[in-house]
Amino acid sequence: MTTLLWGVLPYVTFVLLVAGLFWRHRYDRFGWTTRSSKVYESRLLNIASPAFHYGILFVLVGHVVGLFVPESWTAAVGVSEHTYHLFSLYGGTAAGLVTVGGIALLVYRRRTRAPVFRATTANDKVMYLVLVAAIVMGMVAKLTHASGDGYDYRRSIAPWARGLFTLTPDPDLMAGVPVLYQIHALIGMALIALVPYTRLVHMFSAPVRYLFRPYLVYRSRDPGQLGPRPERRGWEKTDV
Repeated sequence: MTTLLWGVLPYVTFVLLVAGLFWRHRYDRFGWTTRSSKVYESRLLNIASPAFHYGILFVLVGHVVGLFVPESWTAAVGVSEHTYHLFSLYGGTAAGLVTVGGIALLVYRRRTRAPVFRATTANDKVMYLVLVAAIVMGMVAKLTHASGDGYDYRRSIAPWARGLFTLTPDPDLMAGVPVLYQIHALIGMALIALVPYTRLVHMFSAPVRYLFRPYLVYRSRDPGQLGPRPERRGWEKTDV
């Protein structure tokens, strides 16, 4: 079971992520978007969206530092384990609370604004549930093991995570990890696998062309096409 969970499942998650991104780009390119609902309501969105995005950004940065910056590197620049633990505890908890607060406002907005609620899909609901579960479980795991220098995941979870990228994972490193951290990791893998099939896919869009686009975009029309527009087909169709 240890090998299956921590040696096989991460690569299954990666395959689902890559295959899902390829499928989405190949067959649902016009759906590769956040499906913004700002046109329906903007006041709450202007508060909730920045809170969520800035919060999740700090959460991701914290995970990258915690998992991929070895303890020897932080010690070399004079950061003690206790200092690192306090920064991780308070900084990570604050970022998690801001993120969850942003999600709570987004969910409230969707539930109380009829047009936004009608635009909410089933996978939106699943995405919110898994995302909140991953963040909350991470905070619970951290706060449960907060005494002293806390649980030193940089000697178990971090080497295991780095081993996945070098194709030399050691599942035994995860065998003695506290259960709450294990659950957090499993929910995190589920969230990664879900990304291509939800609105979270937009995180893989690089807005390079946005920087160079004109302020106004004009659509030209071939003079030979003047007259009645042909019937819409495929994704262009709308209900009358």
